[in-house]
Amino acid sequence: MSRVFRSVEELTAAVGARLGPTDWLAIEQSRVDAFADATGDHQWIHVDVERARTGPFGGTIAHGYLTLSLCSLFLPQLMQVEIAGMGINYGLDRVRFTAPVRVGSRIRAVGEIVSVTTVTGGVQVVVRVTVEIEGGARPACVADTISRFLVAA
Repeated sequence: MSRVFRSVEELTAAVGARLGPTDWLAIEQSRVDAFADATGDHQWIHVDVERARTGPFGGTIAHGYLTLSLCSLFLPQLMQVEIAGMGINYGLDRVRFTAPVRVGSRIRAVGEIVSVTTVTGGVQVVVRVTVEIEGGARPACVADTISRFLVAA
């Protein structure tokens, strides 16, 4: 369930707070194939179902960057910033891919607000997003995302 923030003070007070979890998302081969087409990364471990069965993961796996890109889907499920007239992705500080996401598995995210900093026109928020694999011992990805929320005029 998304946590709603209505002021900079609420955001600042939430530093260290846990967000989420999000809903589970099934990772299907069609999503992996579409990502491969969009990026040109057709590595066999992602798109060749037959060959991947005998590969190191026992089947196809999602691209690490696909998993990372899903932070854009998960962040609004983790938090809503109502003071913002506009929110933008500003970047990433640290990203680690700690376990492969096998096609057919389900993932979800939890978050932690790491910092809130005032910037010209709004605030910059660092959220550590941890992408969990259902039944997995380790997360698929841990990323410190940086978003800027520009205050509505």
